[in-house]
Amino acid sequence: MSHALAAENPLAAGAITKLNGFARLLRDNGFIAGLAETRDALTVLASGDAARPSRLRPALKSLFCSRQSDWEKFDELFDAWWLQRGMKSATRISGAPQNSPPGLQTQTAGQRGFGESDLADDVERGEGREVSETGQSKREGASRTELLSTTDFRHLTRPEDLAEAHLLAERLAKSMRARLTRRMHARRSGQRLDLRRTIHKSIAHGGTPLELVRRQRKDKPLRLVVLLDASGSMNLYSAVFLRFMHGVLDNFREAEAFVFHTRLIHISPALRERNPQRAVERMSLLAQGTGGGTRIGESLATFNRWHAKRCIHSRTCVMIVSDGYDTGPAENLGTEMQALRRRCRRIAWLNPMIGWQGYAPEAAGMKAALPYVDLFAPAHNLESLKCLEPYLARI
Repeated sequence: MSHALAAENPLAAGAITKLNGFARLLRDNGFIAGLAETRDALTVLASGDAARPSRLRPALKSLFCSRQSDWEKFDELFDAWWLQRGMKSATRISGAPQNSPPGLQTQTAGQRGFGESDLADDVERGEGREVSETGQSKREGASRTELLSTTDFRHLTRPEDLAEAHLLAERLAKSMRARLTRRMHARRSGQRLDLRRTIHKSIAHGGTPLELVRRQRKDKPLRLVVLLDASGSMNLYSAVFLRFMHGVLDNFREAEAFVFHTRLIHISPALRERNPQRAVERMSLLAQGTGGGTRIGESLATFNRWHAKRCIHSRTCVMIVSDGYDTGPAENLGTEMQALRRRCRRIAWLNPMIGWQGYAPEAAGMKAALPYVDLFAPAHNLESLKCLEPYLARI
């Protein structure tokens, strides 16, 4: 990345290297610091603001901070990196897994570049902090919920942690639906004046337009279709995603859910059970045989043939949750992904392995599917699921 940016900005290599290091530090602490943000930051450096930290700090803060938690952590990280103050204790202030992906990786059709793989699969503890038995940092006062949100699902081994993660996943789906609904109503407000209807209404008032009529966009509601890989390689993640899917079906007006392994199973009726525990129990009866191999291509062929026409309309996002390991022919998966792409608005592929250190999409099935994927994103913890909301809001 540094070579490409260097070609566009007449800065010394040392300044570019230092900024790249700062962007990596921010990513390590949960910030969304991608190529676009780094390029804008280089423009700030080129303007001469780097010579005065008092001007550089607010400029970079406005670029890299998109959440309240970012604003709270930024100053300490800035002081540590640019002013060399408290570097030892500030490099890991968030309690998040080192090098964990803070946001989403967008994969457009035909793209294969993934840059450096600096993703982590372990939760590490920084120096100079006292950590309680529950994994909570006393120095930070981080809440148990925040720790669970940033912990990889496969590291949740205690029953109480798993149970809490299940509840948080379901609550996340509910809050996501509420925020998306508010954004949709906000977009509809303040539309253009409907002159014809306003004039028609004014007749009753002697031609005085006392009642203004505005045009309303009649958008179709966002529909989510979730296909969850329930094979053996996904065992450590599927239980949490089932609770997330239960929350989606319980709170989204239009949603459908499927699981697949060697075959595809429609589980929406089971997950619409109001009691989450009974819903999962009903689903487990339907999905007998899970935990074996995976035939993603054959499962998508079943979906395209028997369910796609009923489930998909012009504002449908198909969300596939899988590690991409397909025991069937990779070309079959590519063919079915192409057919699915022609039907729906967006395809989001959530892969828990993106959150693992050193991961690259080398599986043949994953490579065959990527050209038809609009969003290729991590799904290894609750924080990564939260990052789906801004993407869904743009559909």
